Amino acid sequence: MIKNGHHATSEPGKDAEPERGGIGRSPEKRKRTVRVWCDGCYDMVHYGHSNQMRQAKAMGDYLVVGVHTDEEISKHKGPPVFTQEERYRLVRAIKWVDEIVEGAPYVTTLETLDKYNCDFCVHGDDITLTVDGKDTYEEVKKSGRYRECRRTQGVSTTDLVGRMLLLTKAHHSNIDNSDYQQHTDNFGKGPKGHSPWTGVSQFLQTSQKIIQFASGKEPQPDDTIIYVAGAFDLFHIGHVDFLEMVYKQAEKPYVIVGLHFDQEVNRYKGKNYPIMNIHERTLSVLACRFVSEVVIGAPYAVGADLLDHFKVWGGGALCNSTAVCGSSGLTPAPHTHHRLQFEARNQKKEAKELAAIQAIKQRDEGHVPDAAQAAV
Repeated sequence: MIKNGHHATSEPGKDAEPERGGIGRSPEKRKRTVRVWCDGCYDMVHYGHSNQMRQAKAMGDYLVVGVHTDEEISKHKGPPVFTQEERYRLVRAIKWVDEIVEGAPYVTTLETLDKYNCDFCVHGDDITLTVDGKDTYEEVKKSGRYRECRRTQGVSTTDLVGRMLLLTKAHHSNIDNSDYQQHTDNFGKGPKGHSPWTGVSQFLQTSQKIIQFASGKEPQPDDTIIYVAGAFDLFHIGHVDFLEMVYKQAEKPYVIVGLHFDQEVNRYKGKNYPIMNIHERTLSVLACRFVSEVVIGAPYAVGADLLDHFKVWGGGALCNSTAVCGSSGLTPAPHTHHRLQFEARNQKKEAKELAAIQAIKQRDEGHVPDAAQAAV
């Protein structure tokens, strides 16, 4: 049982990872609202995206998130899975987001930061490249208005699409992932090897990560406790719409979401569902601003004992989530041509990243003789 709190944002700076390079907030900035910018595709929005926003929000007070259009993403990276309208809606539902900018430019510039009155931008410790291989954050990096946060290992849009195409169950929480890892090597591995950013890695849940996502707020005496349950797999706009509808059922709602274990979801959905395992689904739901608490491994049948335990009786409510939460809206597509297209897209993306890594390495090595001469 994980408490998430309603009305939703954590205290500025709370539970934040330290900023890279020891760059902190100056005393002057602490006296005013520090506006932080982050941007991205946010395709198939997952807990890795949410974790980036959580870390970015902790570096300031007000978080502005820019979301790229379908056209821009297709130009630089390849066509997205979710439409831009779906991605806008999903990002708005993340509890650390204060404002979103629709159609944000793919290349982040000082002009963009100034336009939205942001002090600096935050991005993960990977690299984002344009179609011609240029760093999209080069300008803001050079100006000193760039901060890095830790990229969340073990999840990416590449990984999630791969799970659907492969139709494996090895990502489930009770199965060794060696078989799955063997297949995922194809998803981005080009002739020159793997990029550290495109390759697939294993997600390891920790109590610290759950604490960072949860706020731990208890329901108040005048709160209306509402219980819903389901798979909530591949958290999408159907889930957001449903949870927002539930949230609006009361003046002071306290929404508890029960998540079924992987084995239970697979029993009633079949194939290789759930696409996300119970640990991943927990973080995805905890990130939603309409959710107050999460029950990990909730029973499929809702009985009187459960309702009594959470005090749903007497002013509470039980909402049927089966119609909305029973299906992700995304059907695994094992078609060979889909898989080949996906592999080709990722190999092209990885080739750009490997070229960028090599260029950075050569640049850094080129500085060594100069430094040595200067020392002499």
